[in-house]
Amino acid sequence: MKKLWSIFTDDMDHCMFTGSAPVERHHCFYLAGGGMKEKCEKYGFIAPLKPELHPNGVFAGQSAKAVDTVLKQRCQQYYEENYGTREQFMSEFGRNYL
Repeated sequence: MKKLWSIFTDDMDHCMFTGSAPVERHHCFYLAGGGMKEKCEKYGFIAPLKPELHPNGVFAGQSAKAVDTVLKQRCQQYYEENYGTREQFMSEFGRNYL
């Protein structure tokens, strides 16, 4: 199994918002077949979320979309502080979330 890491937390076994387990590991920019999964793993844009908060999960609740937006914004802020410019982020991830 691949060792995943996150810019959000060192604890990948508990939901980063509630502290509960079990979790689903959300790749913040995942699009099937789009290469985004690998980019998320490279930059640590992975969030451990309880199933009800996982935007792509079968148990996603109404708050999952809001959580997804917040995570994308935090990823972009981190990218701009640590890796590159807004233009570079937009080139890699397709749009501006801020």
